[in-house]
Amino acid sequence: MSPQIPTEQMAQVINKTGGPVEFKKIPVQKPGADEVLVNIKYSGVCHTDLHAVNGDWPLATKLPLVGGHEGAGVVVAKGELVNDIEIGDYAGVKWLNGSCLSCDFCQQSDEPLCAKALLSGYTVDGTFQQYCIAKAAHVARIPKDVPLDAIAPVLCAGITVYKGLKESGARPGQTVAIVGAGGGLGSLAQQYAKAMGLRIIAIDTGAEKKKMCLESLGADSFVDFATSSNVVKDVQAATEDGLGPHAVLLVAVNEKPFQQAAEYVRPRGTVVCIGLPAGAYLKAPVFESVIKMVTIKGSYVGNRKDSAEAIDFYRRGLIRAPFKVVGLSELPMVYEKMKKGEIAGRYVLDTSK
Repeated sequence: MSPQIPTEQMAQVINKTGGPVEFKKIPVQKPGADEVLVNIKYSGVCHTDLHAVNGDWPLATKLPLVGGHEGAGVVVAKGELVNDIEIGDYAGVKWLNGSCLSCDFCQQSDEPLCAKALLSGYTVDGTFQQYCIAKAAHVARIPKDVPLDAIAPVLCAGITVYKGLKESGARPGQTVAIVGAGGGLGSLAQQYAKAMGLRIIAIDTGAEKKKMCLESLGADSFVDFATSSNVVKDVQAATEDGLGPHAVLLVAVNEKPFQQAAEYVRPRGTVVCIGLPAGAYLKAPVFESVIKMVTIKGSYVGNRKDSAEAIDFYRRGLIRAPFKVVGLSELPMVYEKMKKGEIAGRYVLDTSK
């Protein structure tokens, strides 16, 4: 039997760019023919959600908007065309809420690049609500033995950094520098890198993040960018041969680290840009980039296969996202901590509170 679905639910809603976020009752939507309705139990909070509130990106948001795109929950209703996921199954609503499935990009497993992509918590309502709609083809399939609070951060942060590591081309035994290592994405990137056989240089600032990176997340060394007198030399010195890391994963939330990475990556190294600081630009020294044959590339969110693989890393016990659970009503507090750079790991919202 289908579960009883209420007509109203609690949600965090913004009515205008810049906020504020309002915790209030809104209607529960019904899924379309190719959609599912997921009773969201937990939702991670990503820096992208704050960008959506502030209108930081050159992409219009839906208004009014329910943010969020790391929602883990239970399928409670589905459309008549949906036959590969059942009511009662665990499912994750990700950044990519849906795509056309027929364009060149979708046919080549690059569905995040689809021109008609639907983005949870940006162009369609997301997971800061108790019941969320998503295209059935794109919801993550979550095994029943996986806890929903713990898997929530993997649905964006985990999948995104796992995809970035794949894009870097770094091989087991090589070194990757992770910039922003103590944040939500960076804390997961270190674990995926470790599980993939990579050596890790964690780059961030603060004693708490240093301790977490070295003692809990598997980093081989830590460079504090705020206290270092020469970040470029310190990062290169952290590699065994002094030539710098084979790859750099940039998940920082400000612009400056993006300007330094090409200087300390080793010859033939790859710089992978993932973080999206508002209004930021990439700069790299042309001479060094050419003679070192450096590759600089962007990496967006993962496709459906990347998502399944990233979740499987967690299921096998290789990934443990550091997180703290608070109520859905406490989202404004999380945003304030995010603005101040005070979050180590990830906040996860319990939608029942």
